Amino acid sequence: MSFALIEREGPKGPLSGIRVLDLSAYIAGPYGCSLLADQGAEVIKIEPPAGDNLRQYPSTLEAESRAFLGVNRSKWGMVLDLKQAPDHAVLLKLVRDADVLVHNFRPGVPERLGIAFAQLSAINPRLVYCSVTGYGSKGPLKNKAGYDQVLQTLSGMCAMQGKADGPPEILYGSVVDYYASALVASGVASALYEREKSGLGQHVGVSLLGAALTMQSARLVWASGEPREVGRDMRSGGITGIHPTREGFIYISANTQHFWAALCAKTGMHDLARDAQYDTVRKRAQHKALLVERLRSALQAQTALEWEGIFGEEVPCAAARTVEDMFDDPQVQAEGLIAEFSHPVVGRYRGFTRPVDFHRTPGPTPFAAPALGQHTVLLKGQG
Repeated sequence: MSFALIEREGPKGPLSGIRVLDLSAYIAGPYGCSLLADQGAEVIKIEPPAGDNLRQYPSTLEAESRAFLGVNRSKWGMVLDLKQAPDHAVLLKLVRDADVLVHNFRPGVPERLGIAFAQLSAINPRLVYCSVTGYGSKGPLKNKAGYDQVLQTLSGMCAMQGKADGPPEILYGSVVDYYASALVASGVASALYEREKSGLGQHVGVSLLGAALTMQSARLVWASGEPREVGRDMRSGGITGIHPTREGFIYISANTQHFWAALCAKTGMHDLARDAQYDTVRKRAQHKALLVERLRSALQAQTALEWEGIFGEEVPCAAARTVEDMFDDPQVQAEGLIAEFSHPVVGRYRGFTRPVDFHRTPGPTPFAAPALGQHTVLLKGQG
């Protein structure tokens, strides 16, 4: 049985001709596969009859989950019940022609389903097999279910995010999941590159634990002789941060002496720019209470958007906006990061396109996430 899909519209991408079987659910695995689809890979999303659990997440869209649409662009949708022999046989036939398979089953589950790496690589030795787990494939937590905010809390991220005198704080937005998805895409691409030399696929393991710790690698340095608990806060003393203005909030970055001097000049704090007590970021951190009070008093003269214009390119900054503002933001539009999609159930919607710009091989036109089982008949009829 040989499966051939409809040719995607638009130019070829760097991964055109690569076929990916996406058996994963939620965010990390599926969005990693969308990143591969952005680069031209042909991605088949294979869901159980009940669908990816992300489809059931709360959403103000009646017909579909907003999260599912955002995470699963540019995929063909297929339903297979891997516990049933006929559907399991269809998957094995797909594996013969596939280049990549991605799943996020817990260790032990692939063996029970008959889709472990050893089983599938025996069918297709060139298969790049990527497993996404919460904690990895070894150790005492290997069988534990992993979720973004659980790993944030376990890894110390929430403790570092919270205020010194307050409780730990979650970073909303599934930052661990999305970073893990980037590791999925880069790990798979590296394995495909190595396969060109060896002719063999391999097992690529990505864990949410590894992603959470990777995001904190600048803090995870413990020198010999140091006490266990030392200052690991990367923040620079309060000047760099979000500040209230006459209307709205603005984020300001002034870590270098050049930007500090420009900030002082633009806000009328000329005496601070010339004071040797504050001429390094470390010195400013030592006097943060005084400096922040002066800065915030000066910022009350204008709104956040007005300050953004005043600072221009001389002081790195951004007025706080909502995610809804991004749909029509001039810079987002100029970069082509938002496009319109057509979905068989939802209808037309606007959403994110792709984050990487390949100038010579930009890749085909992105398309909407599939409805549940949208292409099952098409795919099963290819044999």
